[in-house]
This record gives sequence, C-alpha cells and structure tokens, in this order.
Amino acid sequence: MRGRTDVILGAQWGDEGKGRVIDVLAAKSGVVVRYQGGANAGHTVVVENEKYVFHLLPSGILYPEKTCVIGNGVVLDPETLFNELDELGKKGKKLAKLIISNGAHIVMPYHKLIDKLAEASRSEGQKIGTTGRGIGPCYSDKFERVGIRAEDLVNPDTLREKLTLNVKLKNELLTKIYNSEPLNFDEIYDKAIEWGKRIKSMLGNSFAEIDDALQSGRNILFEGAQGTLLDVDHGTYPFVTSSSPCSGGACTGSGISPNRIDRVIGVTKAYCTRVGEGPFPTEDNGPLGDMLRNKGGEFGATTGRPRRCGWNDLVAVNYAVKINGINGIALTKLDVLSCFDKIDICTAYDIDGRTEHLFPSSCADLAKARPVFETLPGWKQDISKCRNFEDLPKEAQDYVHFIEERTQTPVVLIGVGPGREDTILCGI
Repeated sequence: MRGRTDVILGAQWGDEGKGRVIDVLAAKSGVVVRYQGGANAGHTVVVENEKYVFHLLPSGILYPEKTCVIGNGVVLDPETLFNELDELGKKGKKLAKLIISNGAHIVMPYHKLIDKLAEASRSEGQKIGTTGRGIGPCYSDKFERVGIRAEDLVNPDTLREKLTLNVKLKNELLTKIYNSEPLNFDEIYDKAIEWGKRIKSMLGNSFAEIDDALQSGRNILFEGAQGTLLDVDHGTYPFVTSSSPCSGGACTGSGISPNRIDRVIGVTKAYCTRVGEGPFPTEDNGPLGDMLRNKGGEFGATTGRPRRCGWNDLVAVNYAVKINGINGIALTKLDVLSCFDKIDICTAYDIDGRTEHLFPSSCADLAKARPVFETLPGWKQDISKCRNFEDLPKEAQDYVHFIEERTQTPVVLIGVGPGREDTILCGI
C-alpha cells in the first residue's frame, strides 16, 4: 500500500506557522521534505516549552525515528545548516536521519555579498526587502547554469572548475558595477572543500529516498517555505521570493509527480502579516497593528524585523486555495484574537471604486486596493487550553465557520498556542 503525501504550504505572505503545523503532523509521517527556499525561511517549533527556529532543517528534525530530506529545489547555506545541527547537538537532541539532495544548489559567500550590494543600490520604493542571505543570487546562478551543487563540494576537480568561472564572473560584477573588492579564489575554495568533508555523509538521491518511502507505505510531508503571495510567478511581483512556495514547487523541488500528491494543506494565520516591501491591503499602522504584533510575537524568525500586521484577508486566501488546490486549511494563532471585542475580516477589495473579489494579477492594482470588511463578534476568552472544536467559545467557532464558508474549504487544524499540544485537530 502506497504511503500518503501531504503538501504543507503558506497561504499568505509567509510566517503563517508552517513549522508548528509540520511538527504536529510529522508524528504520523515517516518523511518530511523541504522543497524550496533557503536560509531566508524561519520555521518555529515549540516542544516542551522550548523554542526552536529552523532556517534550513525540515521541521520534523526533532523526531529521531523519522527521515528528513532537503530537496533539490532548496538553496543550501552550509554554514547555517551546520550551525543548526551543532546547536541541537549541544542540547543533546536526538535527530531524524537527514538526507541532502545531490542537486541542491549551494549559497556561496559571494551570493550573500551581491545580495546586500544589490539591495543597497536600489532607490527607495524599489527595494525588495531581501534578507541578505544570498538566496536570489544563488537561484540566479542556478538558472544561468553556472551554479555549484551539493555534489560538487565532494568533487574537488569539478568544484575548482566551476568556482574558477564563478569567481571570474563575480569579480567583474563586484569591481566594475559595485566598486567592491575582488574575491579571493583560494579562500572560497578551501572553505567549500571543508564544507564537502562534513556534508558528504548526508548527500543522497532524494528522489529515490522519497520514492522508496512511498512504495514502503510511509507517509510524506512536503514542507514549503515563505508563502503563496511571495511566489516568484504567482505572488506580488517584484516583491516576492526567488522560488515557488506553491504546490507545484513541491513537484519540481523534490521529484514527486503531481498525481502522487494526495492533499494540499494551506497554513494561514487568523489575521495577516507581511515582512519586507510590497502592497498589503489589510495592513494597520495604528494601535490595532501594534496589538497584533505584540500579542502575536510578530517579529521575523530570520531577521528579527517587526512584521507588518492587519486583519485576515480572505480575498488573498481564496486566491491561494485556487492556485494551490488547497483542500484543507490549518488556521494558526486563533488565540491571538482573544483580546478583541470585534474582529474584522476582509472579503473584497475596493479598487478605483470597483468592488473586486478576485486577487489582482497586477501589483499596481493591489497597491490601490482598499479592504472591504465584514465584522464578527469577538470572544474575549482564553482558548489556549481548548483541545476540541466544541471547547471553543461560540464566537470563535463562528469565526472558523465563516472562513470555511467563504473559502469553501474545511479548517482541519487550529492552533490555539505555540506548542505541539496547543492544537485542535479537526478530522485531519
């Protein structure tokens, strides 16, 4: 009997709580696969009141009996990876078996440098809000077909050949465009060789691992980073990430075929946040936004930057449902709304006097969008101890039902706190 496959992805602008959802669902899975993005992600997991933030490690890494895979669609920063592994080792944690795809591309030191220089060179209004982790430049090299892959780190001759070309190309860019100092080939090469020595035992054929797991009846979770509205094709371009967090990215970033995906679960907060630049129709820059930020702890797990906050946006969520084929919603941080007498929820946009229910394909149109809200009663009760849907106050139940009705998608998981145990499972 073939194992079950679930894709877990963000249905907003990232930071929806995918890590805690993956951590909960991993208990019933054998393999967790991270399929795109890089160290610009920050997936937070809380176990026994201890907080862990994973930038590269799949969020199932704390289950020692599981297998975690970093797929070919990920751009891998070895230093970040080793730091995460070392921190967990210091804490005496037993970890899942980790396999890194031979085809995962490597974030090199020059990628981070170019990322920061490029962002600094952009004028106000044109900045992307990059994390400066080298993600975009690494993906650029991948598609220019000059990138260095994980398998190259353990092949000194191939590494030397590829790095020679890259250092030449990057030095042209650094010295003539950015007026920066040239790269030192030997310094970068020696560092990459050291990475290869440590990473060698983790490398493998990730497609074969995934295929074998399915054939042997093991369930698999595919973990996306960022969110649908940051997808390079389907997000608010150009204020997007450099990869595809959508469900299609799970296929290209891991080797799973579309007809082997059984379910797509979209993770959404009970409100909405965004980090970095770009339009955000429901953003509140006043006391409401401050209250959501402070009560929800809305500060970037990767950058520490305060997140922009506002009410939930069902126009955006509906778009994510359709783009990804989402057939189950994981609703996180419902407890954060417990401090409000009334709760607004965006169900349409006003754009130049027109009422629009479809998420605009144009970023310029989205920038002009004004939210059309419907107001629901709040509950002003602590719900953090609720473990069944029926335990929630009626007003909280009505809020969940409202989301289900407007998205025509069932809510299958509800987060009422940060820990594994702070979860209501609704038939998942």
